[in-house]
Amino acid sequence: MILVTTENVSGKETEMLGLVKGSTIQTVNAIRDIGAGLKTLVGGELTKYNEMMNKARALATKRMLEEAEAMGADAIVSVRYASASIMQNAAEVMAYGTAVKFR
Repeated sequence: MILVTTENVSGKETEMLGLVKGSTIQTVNAIRDIGAGLKTLVGGELTKYNEMMNKARALATKRMLEEAEAMGADAIVSVRYASASIMQNAAEVMAYGTAVKFR
């Protein structure tokens, strides 16, 4: 499966199948959250939150791919990611794009 952020796949004619998406809501455990809170006092990268968001993006992408495969897609164009805070220390990540089939 080809994923691109562009509106088309270079050198390919495509037929649009429709919107595909995947999402997840993730959080870190309370102990790590306390550590991250202390880290805000001194500054620096919040490594555990970075790891959480990377896992969330990977899972959202996987779910989007599964939806596209079920539609018989060859690629997903115009891939985008969005995130939002759902509650304190929990974030939703959504991956979305347009499933296409090559002609």
